[in-house]
Amino acid sequence: MRRLFWLAVGLGAGATAAVLAARWARRQTERMAPANLAARAGEVLRDVGTLLEEAAREFRAGMAEKEAEVRAALEGRGDAAG
Repeated sequence: MRRLFWLAVGLGAGATAAVLAARWARRQTERMAPANLAARAGEVLRDVGTLLEEAAREFRAGMAEKEAEVRAALEGRGDAAG
């Protein structure tokens, strides 16, 4: 009777593991499908574009601020020298 019980437990565990492995393999296959990879690549490119756009905007703002500082310093020097 014990052997029959453990045989049933083993068969149940094996069947469960097989079903879970099949589901995992199917999800991985779907995830790596060309259409899904292309969509994911498009999302990544959009994110990179957004980051580059933000960096350029911040660069321009910093450049304008520094230019204003330099102009103010030069104007101050011109008044003192003149």
